[in-house]
Amino acid sequence: MAKFLDRIDSPADLKLLTEEELKQLASEIREELVTVISTNGGHLASNLGVVELTLALHRVFDSPRDKIIWDVGHQAYTHKLLTGRRRQFASLRQYEGLSGFTCRNESEHDPFGAGHASTSISAALGMAVARDLSGDDYYVVAVIGDGAITGGMALEALNQAGHLGSRLIVVLNDNGMSISPTVGALAKLLGKVRFDHRYHLAKEKGKRLLSILPLGKKLRQATRHVESGFKSLVMPTMLWEELGFTYMGPVDGHNLRELEAALIKARDYRLKPTLIHAVTTKGKGYRPAEGDAIYFHGVPAKSNNHRTVPTYSEVFAQTVLGLARANPKLVVITPAMPEGNCLSVVAAEFPERVFDVGICEQHAVTFAAGLATQGYIPVVAIYSTFLQRAFDQIIHDVCLQDLPLIFAIDRSGIVGDDGKTHQGTFDLSYLTLVPNLIVSAPKDENELQHLLYTAVKTGHPMAVRYPRGAGLGVKLDTELHSIPVGKGEVLRQGEDVAILAIGTMVAPALEAAVELAAQGVEATVVNARFAKPLDAELILELVTRIKHVVTVEENTLSGGFGSNVVDLLQKSGVNTISVKSIGLPDEFIEQGEPAILRAKYGLDAKGIAREVLTLLSSDGSKSWPKVKNGAKIAPF
Repeated sequence: MAKFLDRIDSPADLKLLTEEELKQLASEIREELVTVISTNGGHLASNLGVVELTLALHRVFDSPRDKIIWDVGHQAYTHKLLTGRRRQFASLRQYEGLSGFTCRNESEHDPFGAGHASTSISAALGMAVARDLSGDDYYVVAVIGDGAITGGMALEALNQAGHLGSRLIVVLNDNGMSISPTVGALAKLLGKVRFDHRYHLAKEKGKRLLSILPLGKKLRQATRHVESGFKSLVMPTMLWEELGFTYMGPVDGHNLRELEAALIKARDYRLKPTLIHAVTTKGKGYRPAEGDAIYFHGVPAKSNNHRTVPTYSEVFAQTVLGLARANPKLVVITPAMPEGNCLSVVAAEFPERVFDVGICEQHAVTFAAGLATQGYIPVVAIYSTFLQRAFDQIIHDVCLQDLPLIFAIDRSGIVGDDGKTHQGTFDLSYLTLVPNLIVSAPKDENELQHLLYTAVKTGHPMAVRYPRGAGLGVKLDTELHSIPVGKGEVLRQGEDVAILAIGTMVAPALEAAVELAAQGVEATVVNARFAKPLDAELILELVTRIKHVVTVEENTLSGGFGSNVVDLLQKSGVNTISVKSIGLPDEFIEQGEPAILRAKYGLDAKGIAREVLTLLSSDGSKSWPKVKNGAKIAPF
């Protein structure tokens, strides 16, 4: 049987469908979402919840002339299916496939790329002002979730939009969730609107009564001001009106008729910006996702591997739980990522000491700084890609005051399928330039425990970066100890080359050393542990006897670990050695399996060994590689 979805090549095709056909299309879209995401991984529940909303938007507005900005872009899968990317949808989040977020380079229907939250209203307002300055007449719509609207940027944008009075439409997709249930005072206000039916019942009964009474129309006009006052008492939606917006809603976000009527009304209203409050169900139409929207928020790609090794995130959480038991002054702050950081185990035992502040990274860091001034030891648990949003707070509010605060930086390095917006490839660079901040990365999950213990004891701000996914399977010590700050360790001795590796690159560096030894090249391998301060004593001692140095990091080379090693050597007057830095280039790293990307950029064992041989062969004083016992060199 032919599917309606197979006939949708552009949003214009939607305008030819009847209401019943649209309902069937919505069902087909949900089926496609479940099929592709269950294989590729991705954001399932959030996309299931906006199917009708997406259909209504594209029926009322004319994309790409009209601008629809999604916040966050991970809820735009249906939008992709309806805007000419249906045939490529099976490549979603795959290497060289469709992005899991909106992407300007991917389609003219994506006017703004968004992998981070709370950006849509600012971008939409910029487009609306540009339209007005140019004398154009297109519509601009920002679709923002109730989790994202709590972010500082969103509130700042609402403030300016109301001040300017620009013709702008904000659609608030309210499902009571970000990744986890939405937190904060604004979330409570929206909850009142979402669940309090008293106003709606009274309003509908009043309409019916006035319609059958003499002079009913005049009476209704006379009572509008009473209705407004009653609305503000029963349902506190006047916040939006005070900000300069005309509020419409709440609207059933799964009722196409209601959605289209509200969108048309907002489209035709030109006096000031409007906010449509659409109430949706996260995971709509797929019972498992409706029942557990947290689990089905981000679905992993299908895998035949049965994991037995704990993830770095799990080891982090268990370690923090032990540290919290030992120290009543330890508290944990996370900006809307308690599940991703596996903090439920800590929150279950110490609910009063775990704070989910919502999608508010800047606030999270300065809130933690305030706690630190009063003798507490805050652990800010955050993904690398999101920590960069709080860069000023790291500098000004934490490090300038040398406050004892721990940044537990999850998802550092290459994270894979989420792609350019989420790769944690800049943290070593932007953190090591900040005075007073200790920056570390463990070689495995056991060392992660000890670095976290060290961070609690150090009395200074310290960052511990660790990767996404399972650890290496090493034994976990039951007794934790401090690691001397700024001290690395030599894991293997060799006289031909020194490989200085940090974090996730230590294991492949050791594998590369084994491959090199088979070809007659003996390598010293160092687990640097600290990107700042560097173990200057160890590095300078090594270069007195080894004249070839290779640094390896899963971070951009610009300003990273290798750059800092070169800077140390230059400042120390060392100019008689050859140095090669291996890392990521000065570009945004695309999506793809981490193994594929590491191989592409030479961050696996073969790539490291290849670069070592290239460095050695560039030295004309010797013939490299050396061959022992007449053995033939094996090609890579």
